Amino acid sequence: MPATLDAVPRVPVLLSTSSVFPERTAAAFQLAATLGYDGVEVMVWTDAVSQDAGALAGLAKHYGVPVLSVHAPCLLVTQRVWSADPWERLRRSGQLAEALGAPTVVVHPPFTWQRDYARNFAEGLDEVTGQFGGISFPVENMYPVRMAGRQFVPYAPGWDPTTTGYPSYTLDLSHCAASHTDALELADRMGAGLTHVHLGDGTGEGRDEHLVPGRGTQPCAELLRSLAGRGFTGSVAVEVSTRRAKSRAVREADLRAALAFARQHLDPPAAATNAGPDPVRRGGREAEELDSGAPRRPPAFS
Repeated sequence: MPATLDAVPRVPVLLSTSSVFPERTAAAFQLAATLGYDGVEVMVWTDAVSQDAGALAGLAKHYGVPVLSVHAPCLLVTQRVWSADPWERLRRSGQLAEALGAPTVVVHPPFTWQRDYARNFAEGLDEVTGQFGGISFPVENMYPVRMAGRQFVPYAPGWDPTTTGYPSYTLDLSHCAASHTDALELADRMGAGLTHVHLGDGTGEGRDEHLVPGRGTQPCAELLRSLAGRGFTGSVAVEVSTRRAKSRAVREADLRAALAFARQHLDPPAAATNAGPDPVRRGGREAEELDSGAPRRPPAFS
């Protein structure tokens, strides 16, 4: 039975709407309900439904799957969603989360060309957070971009938010792979501020892949198993690429495997022992990330 707001486990596993791309936002709710996810993370992008609190509330009610996280429109292709002003986009994201009862709004560090936004980002983020009591705005770790044999960092002051320090963080494992960062060490640096996890895998080949967890080289299982000991009380959102899936059935199988992986490794050890073999090491397909400096790519990830 689909989860309700009153029946989510201690660490809910969410389906990011980006994981169903190129299908639309509504498809994520239907798949989340069918597969048994505990909730949905809404990636706000150019799909009008992703920006509409009424439409999203209707989908959540119809499918019995709550929205438990909102991803602010921070990507290259969403710089005009709602407003050209990044602060207005954050405020609108907070309003959307508030209307839907979602406790989390995922935020990216500013791009380097957003000079005014970057100059006062920490202070402004504190101010926006203060406007929405009970909603956290965890800043996500990103990665350097490699193009034509060169590397540059498109974020200010950098791709690692712990170097600046914020009250709360989102840890993205695929981004750890792309930045050649030890995810467990990054989680240690985030400390009690670790609020949200984007669960995806990568091979460390220097690009953002968002593979199904277990199909890359990242310590996805170890990170999930460590959350209880870290005092983690947030949520885990499956953010994987299925845009190359040849059919809905293949997409559904990937998302089912990702959920099974998350549940297996979030369970206590005794429960995990009875969970059977890891269902996801079947060889994966690579994915591409839209906010890696290539705006022509489809808006699938954060």
